[in-house]
Amino acid sequence: MTGSFDILIVGIGGQGTILASNILGEACLIESRHAKGAETHGMAQRGGSVESHIRIDGRYGPLIAPGQADLLISFDLLEALRYSHYLKKGGRIVVNRHLVLPTSVYTQKLPALTEDEIITALKKYDLCLLDADRIATEAGSPLSQNVVMLGAASRWMPLKPATLLESVRRLVPKKTVEINTKAFEMGREAGGTG
Repeated sequence: MTGSFDILIVGIGGQGTILASNILGEACLIESRHAKGAETHGMAQRGGSVESHIRIDGRYGPLIAPGQADLLISFDLLEALRYSHYLKKGGRIVVNRHLVLPTSVYTQKLPALTEDEIITALKKYDLCLLDADRIATEAGSPLSQNVVMLGAASRWMPLKPATLLESVRRLVPKKTVEINTKAFEMGREAGGTG
């Protein structure tokens, strides 16, 4: 037992996974919570997989072991399926109903699955599925989908929503604060219906 609340954020390069993990780290600093994190984003700029590990209040290393994540936030359906084995029993998965093809992940030896087949496979978990791209566009910019996802996932995090929102305001570009604030709030609302 690590005593930590473990969050794994996954996506494809360019979807904002690193900014999302930085927002969580900043929120931990604001609340004076101990946090450890690690990122893997080798081929991210070329459609590769990106993963960020965030461990809140943990005493041990920054990497989450398979079967130990309390929360998985995935910006892509296939990435959700690919990393779902990281969830612990009773863990929550928040997924953007979006499929980026082709990616380096897709070209691996994974079975060719349809969007509906992926969703069916993910339903064995405590699943919150939302259209973050549509919500982000409604908020003012499709680039804010990562903040929409954080808003949706905030319902299951041990961090205060107000703290997360303050962290968003601190870390997004100044000219996008209003859009990202709206994106977070809309995502939080959508997460309650997922």
